[in-house]
Amino acid sequence: MILIDTTILVYATGTEHALRAPSRALIDRVADGRVSATTTVEVIHEFAHVRARRLGRSDAARQARRFAIGLAPLMRPDAQDLSDALDLLEASSSLGSFDSVLAARARRRGWELASADRGFAEVATLEVLDPASPNFLERLG
Repeated sequence: MILIDTTILVYATGTEHALRAPSRALIDRVADGRVSATTTVEVIHEFAHVRARRLGRSDAARQARRFAIGLAPLMRPDAQDLSDALDLLEASSSLGSFDSVLAARARRRGWELASADRGFAEVATLEVLDPASPNFLERLG
């Protein structure tokens, strides 16, 4: 299972960028059933917030709904995820509280985390799929 971070959704639907094609490839593989992935309500919320600032609320809501459906069932962090996330937040110099929850959840479940955010690299034993990596598509299978 792959847990998808906001950066993947933003790049996959954004304007031309070096990370657009690999991010879009991940979303396409999820859509056609070749890759199992999910995300959180919070990631969908953050995506909608970023998209609304650039392209308006209607477009943001439409795209966010598509991701919520395509990545369902959405993952729900639990109390242990929160506890582990707070430990990560305390120990990390680059992870914020939101990203700490994603990292904790993925790590506890043994899932890979797809993100362009380099802050995740400092989390021990977390498998990060970075769309900037030359072997990103190969790692997707």
